[in-house]
Amino acid sequence: MHCLLVYDIPNDNIRTKVADFCLDYGLDRIQYSAFLGELSRNHMEELMQRIRAKIGKAPAKVLLVPIPTDAWETRMEHIKEKPHDADA
Repeated sequence: MHCLLVYDIPNDNIRTKVADFCLDYGLDRIQYSAFLGELSRNHMEELMQRIRAKIGKAPAKVLLVPIPTDAWETRMEHIKEKPHDADA
């Protein structure tokens, strides 16, 4: 299932590790603190357990939102990449 994970984590070390966890699970970074990708329900739960364990008692907000297929198929997006330098 597609899912969106966003976070607000003040601690640099924890934030970096959470980003690494997201990448380890195959999620793509879409913003500095937002990741998108496909995960099974079991992997979503496992990822959140790892994140909770890493955060411990530190302040943090983490939101993992599953996106149902019908909602995903009706998504709207606009992506414009930076132009590549023709001389590079």
